[in-house]
Amino acid sequence: MSLPAVSRLFRHALRAQVVPSARVSAKPAEHNISAGEQAFALTCMFVAILGPSGWILAHLEDYKKKE
Repeated sequence: MSLPAVSRLFRHALRAQVVPSARVSAKPAEHNISAGEQAFALTCMFVAILGPSGWILAHLEDYKKKE
């Protein structure tokens, strides 16, 4: 490859990339969620994500046994 061809490749690679701006809204929420609803949602997420992990870790010795 000649020097001008390499220069063109580098110029193309190093050109500034255009990143679209995010559409952020500064409006208040349409529906207010009560503290009870927030607690319920947090509990459901906790059980769904950490419940199976805790089960596996609690029964790890059972899984190690060769039968």
